[in-house]
Amino acid sequence: MTCIGMFPHNGSANHGCEAIVRSTVELLRNVGRLVVFSERIAEDKFYMPDLDVPCHSPKKEITRFSGQYFRATFLKRFKGKKDAFEEITFEPLKNACKNGIFMSIGGDLYCYETPFYMYRIHRYLKENGAKSVLWGCSVEPELIDDEMEKDLASYDLICARESVTYDVLRKINANTILSVDPAFSLPSQKTELPRKDYVGINISPMIVEREKSAGIALINYANLIRHILQTTDCIVALIPHVIWENTDDRTTLSELKNLFSDNERVVVINDMNCMKLKYVISNARMFVGARTHATIAAYSTGVPTLTVGYSVKAKGIAKDLFGAYEKYVLPVQSLETPFDLTNAFAWMAEREEIIRTHLKSVMPEYKSRIQVAVNAVTRLEQST
Repeated sequence: MTCIGMFPHNGSANHGCEAIVRSTVELLRNVGRLVVFSERIAEDKFYMPDLDVPCHSPKKEITRFSGQYFRATFLKRFKGKKDAFEEITFEPLKNACKNGIFMSIGGDLYCYETPFYMYRIHRYLKENGAKSVLWGCSVEPELIDDEMEKDLASYDLICARESVTYDVLRKINANTILSVDPAFSLPSQKTELPRKDYVGINISPMIVEREKSAGIALINYANLIRHILQTTDCIVALIPHVIWENTDDRTTLSELKNLFSDNERVVVINDMNCMKLKYVISNARMFVGARTHATIAAYSTGVPTLTVGYSVKAKGIAKDLFGAYEKYVLPVQSLETPFDLTNAFAWMAEREEIIRTHLKSVMPEYKSRIQVAVNAVTRLEQST
């Protein structure tokens, strides 16, 4: 079987990344010989001890004055190879993908900033005989310039996870198909739940970073929690989905909890693997989330969901599920008054059963679209 090298994977303390790896492995385990290249293997061992495919570092160290150091220096100075050090550093990835398939599983790589890093790695692997797949991706149309267009056009297969991205990329690369995020197929795993009905809440530092008025996101979330406590008997469950040091949901969730420190109806859910988090989210009465894969956990299990979005992926996924993203996605950039989030939640709560019924109705067909991507990767593997 052809080797399929999955990269970049930045570590499982981002439970969205973990969810992508877990679900992709299950979807493609019979298609090729899978290898996960991870930047944080220790995290993967902790959260995915059950993962039954190899997990390696994509890099090797180049120590100063080693043979590899002098080789890279020679290639850079005398052969004009500007990326010589990087090419040698990523030889483990190159060796796995040579004459195989390079599967870029970072769905957000083209969402936030120009991914020069990926341009170089993609070009390097293609030059060494790999076929390439951009898997479960979203792309911010406004970021696409000539260099990005050239890079996107060189993929052998692009699997867009929502139609906004698909409509843009099919004009750039004829090998673009419309599928869904692989994490929609992720199973859940039972764990302890809050003791009664609860509304799940997720907020991330990324939301705070993108607000237009300082403090407006936390003010809106705090007012939403007060609204839930005053108008329902529900518990409010604060649910983290990414706990990396530089972007830890627990930081912002703790700020919210501190505002309600003496209220037993506001609880913080402990960190756990993505399947257990999905179980917690799936049992919520309703969900308000910022992290994409936290909202995917809710959508995929029929939970009425309001997404506090900040990029094309949130709008695209909601549009494909509901026909339009308005009312289902509240861009953090649009928060202007202290009660914008409360008002958006109230609209959803009034239609709670309608939305739940709709999600359960459309989800089987929607989830099945991932098979289109699996079939396309299978054909690519058979052609190598």
